[in-house]
Amino acid sequence: MASSDTNQTPNAFQAFLGNWRQNIIYIGFVAIFLIFAFTLNDKGFLNPNNLLNIVRQTAMIAVMAIAMTFVLSAGEIDLSVGAVAGLASVTVAMAISFAGPVAGIFAGLATGIAIGMFNGWLTTKVGIPSFLTTLAMMGIAKGIAMWVSDTSAVPILSQDYAWWFGGGSIGPIPVLLFWMLILGVIGQVVLRRTSFGRRVLATGGGEQAASYSGINTAKIKFRVLVISSTAAALAGMLYAGRLQSGRFQLGEGDELSVIAAAVLGGTSLFGGKGTVIGTIVGALMIGLINNGLILMGLEFSQQLIARGGIIILAVALSQKRS
Repeated sequence: MASSDTNQTPNAFQAFLGNWRQNIIYIGFVAIFLIFAFTLNDKGFLNPNNLLNIVRQTAMIAVMAIAMTFVLSAGEIDLSVGAVAGLASVTVAMAISFAGPVAGIFAGLATGIAIGMFNGWLTTKVGIPSFLTTLAMMGIAKGIAMWVSDTSAVPILSQDYAWWFGGGSIGPIPVLLFWMLILGVIGQVVLRRTSFGRRVLATGGGEQAASYSGINTAKIKFRVLVISSTAAALAGMLYAGRLQSGRFQLGEGDELSVIAAAVLGGTSLFGGKGTVIGTIVGALMIGLINNGLILMGLEFSQQLIARGGIIILAVALSQKRS
């Protein structure tokens, strides 16, 4: 009996340790929230308006990060999402000014789909690694946005569009929260409950083995890159609606936060593993850290150092379980 108990104890401990690492993003989110709640309560951290502002500021990151979860899970990467968001914000604003909000919605989504198809074609047909393809597209998309807008903000005069795409609220709840939750549910169901999601994970887990099992890995990679650019375009449309203008600067630098949110949430940079729920929590955690550091009164340079250190620590703890 003693021998049996001795053999079971390490296994139980290892199971607990494995679960702890797997759930580090949720533990870390709660820990950081409580720290800020106690230390910054006098500065309004727990004020409902401040908490809702965190949602408003991170919703677009979460939308892009949900799609990035599919890209990373398939063993690819998309560095163009921030620039695509900026370009989509400009195209939707210009289309609304010429033909109304419906045309603007189609123009914004078409921008993302077209760029995603081009990225996917270069990656799967030409054979250029997605890192290089999307890195080049980052510059191309930003250049086009600057060119067509003449580097000026393009106003959005449609109040209906602005309300539905980022600027509205249902009571105190911002519409952006509903966008984030709806897309999060769809993403989680697709990744975990559909054959497409299983093929994405299989492709990232071992492309050669997936090919031998009958999965068209090139088609999977093409599709996840299209999904990523389309989600980036939607994020740009939400940026434009919230700020009531399209600007090439919108989304600038977001690709780093998007990838960090996905990896923080438990998605592997090497493919084969991803979780949409974790990604959303990762995005909110980044927003939480940004908000808390600002309320602390840290200089921007100090915020960058602190934010980077926290993200590295969280990723190191979560990835060590692999």
